[in-house]
Amino acid sequence: MSTERRAPLDRRRVADTALRLLNEVGLDGLTLRAIAKELDVKAPALYWHFKDKQALLDEMATEMYRRMLAGTPLDPADTWRELLRKSNHALRTSLLGYRDGAKVFSGSRFTGAVHAEQMEESLRLLTAAGFTLAQAVRAATTTYMFTLGFVIEQQGAEPLPGLRREGFDVDERARMLAAYPLTAAAGAEIFADYEQHYGEALDLVIAGIAAAYGVD
Repeated sequence: MSTERRAPLDRRRVADTALRLLNEVGLDGLTLRAIAKELDVKAPALYWHFKDKQALLDEMATEMYRRMLAGTPLDPADTWRELLRKSNHALRTSLLGYRDGAKVFSGSRFTGAVHAEQMEESLRLLTAAGFTLAQAVRAATTTYMFTLGFVIEQQGAEPLPGLRREGFDVDERARMLAAYPLTAAAGAEIFADYEQHYGEALDLVIAGIAAAYGVD
């Protein structure tokens, strides 16, 4: 009989395992039973830590955010535009690191106050730049929701970087829509060069925020 001791089962270990498994099976295939098998425990053992799958997704989203924070500390010297640009690029990069990462993040709630410190600093910088608190919240949440929606759409076509779903080939789409030349040509603007298109679109959103609120 093996005398090797396994690491104790806790919320963090379950979430870590679930995030690793996510890239293999996607969100639809990520069941508590599959995670339990990966951990070499019985599925009921997980219910001591998570009452249902959504509770697990909340913990996974929290862990994703925790890892993102570790790699992207805020710079107090940033302008408000730089703050929104950097934080959203960091969010997108983090979400793209996991299959269906944006779907996991969307609608989940953090299981602790892991987000509070950075949120406080971000709102402080935005209000110091001339936004009211309400405007600062709108600016931050608008760019956040834009990023989340962009990545959901991107991962719908490319579940993982370099892995494109059938039906999203740009050349094939252009041939099928040859009778509609502008629509056919638009495919390259929608389903290719996501990095460039995201950066341009985020800048448009930020420019709109500046124009709407009159903040330089």
